[in-house]
Amino acid sequence: MKNGKVQSVNKGQWDKLVSDNDAYVFTYEWLFAVREKMADNATLWVSGTHHNIFTLGRILPQLGFKILNVITWEKTNPPPNFSCRFFTHSTEFIIWARKHPKVPHYFDYDLMKRLNNDKQMKDVWRLPAIAKWEKSCGKHPTQKPLALLAQMILASTKKNALILDPFAGSSTKGIAGNILERRFIGIEQETEYLQLSQARYEDLQHEGKKEFFKQHFYRLLNKGNNN
Repeated sequence: MKNGKVQSVNKGQWDKLVSDNDAYVFTYEWLFAVREKMADNATLWVSGTHHNIFTLGRILPQLGFKILNVITWEKTNPPPNFSCRFFTHSTEFIIWARKHPKVPHYFDYDLMKRLNNDKQMKDVWRLPAIAKWEKSCGKHPTQKPLALLAQMILASTKKNALILDPFAGSSTKGIAGNILERRFIGIEQETEYLQLSQARYEDLQHEGKKEFFKQHFYRLLNKGNNN
């Protein structure tokens, strides 16, 4: 939606329709490659919609991952459904899995509980979709809100942890990780989005911005998880 008109959403060549078998092979291969680089106690977060989440859920156990949760991200401000032929798409799914079924993983249970008004945090997260101010340096078609990535990072890593994103895009995970004092390696094949990532990182270095974003994270997460 732009200026009151419906816009075509072109996410790039990678998002073009392929056969179910091609999608399965591609997903299997990249998850296999990522798992090879993970520490034994590491965890993985991977998001999707109904188009691919079931494929992910089938492949992860085949590779030896243990699925810990399937998070439902409920967008508090989803785009409207103009066809009026089905329910409005207002959710995305995020699978959280650890590398080995029997190797313990890190989970900051106490922090998640504090962010949820001292109650156990559920697997439904109510957070808004990406805001305009998060696109001030440019746009990526599948960019996620910083607060969503911050919650994943805070839940599953300690300070100075190393985060790998094999599909970095505009490096939202890296920006959130940098603010929260984590290290980051991002892989991206599109020069346009590498330049966008660099611009976002440079913008973050302005005085006071990191602290502003950090406080924004905690306010938004606390508000979202208490609704």
